[in-house]
Amino acid sequence: MIDRKYPLSGLAMLLASGCSLAQAGDTGWATELDIYMLGANIKGDSSMGRITGAPVDIDFGDILETLKMSFMGRVETMYDNRWGFWLDYAFMDLADKKTNARGGVVKAGLRQGVMEAMGVYRQPLTRGHVDYYAGIRWWDNDIDATVNPALLPGSREASISEDWVDPLVGARWTHVFNKRWSMTLRGDVGGFGIASDITWAAAIGARYRINDSLDLDMQYKGTWVDYSNDKKGKPEYFQYDTVTHGPLLGLVFRF
Repeated sequence: MIDRKYPLSGLAMLLASGCSLAQAGDTGWATELDIYMLGANIKGDSSMGRITGAPVDIDFGDILETLKMSFMGRVETMYDNRWGFWLDYAFMDLADKKTNARGGVVKAGLRQGVMEAMGVYRQPLTRGHVDYYAGIRWWDNDIDATVNPALLPGSREASISEDWVDPLVGARWTHVFNKRWSMTLRGDVGGFGIASDITWAAAIGARYRINDSLDLDMQYKGTWVDYSNDKKGKPEYFQYDTVTHGPLLGLVFRF
């Protein structure tokens, strides 16, 4: 249980355990934690070192087969139904091993973390509210690859670690149908050439209130990023132009 008098304790709980969308009460602080899963599909292309334009086409089934570890959670807290903030962190650790027709072995590992930190201003409506938000989206990618061609002794290895921060602005509209059901539309845009050339996110979803302390969160979400570190032709070159999309299912705990 989070003490409402000390909203920063919600941050500590996020770092320890996880979290999502908050709908604040009439007065004081109100906080919600959401543990969720994203059925991610990743489409686009990526470049690493002197290998450019490699297609990225990973569906949810591939991710389940190669997943080593995953964590997805969110915390949001609001004060007097007007001002607040949220933190959202999603992490996946994937590893795969394949053998080609000549007996060569290819091993690859991808560790990707994406964190959002947003400040929120809420405008109440008759049956819901509009949230205007601004903040950052931090991307953290580590990629390792080992190739043993089988025809020659030894193996070749490559790895790259790249992280960047994109500024964002966006809005989120929530409409309340009744005591049980509500729906949400969200969209934001960022990057602006500061880190990524451009990035955006969009989501549509519904929430069902199970009881006074627990909601079911159902969404479909997409996030696109077009990033390059401007080191083309060098071993440390990294380019990432992908969209990650899929259904999201979470349990939201209200305090």
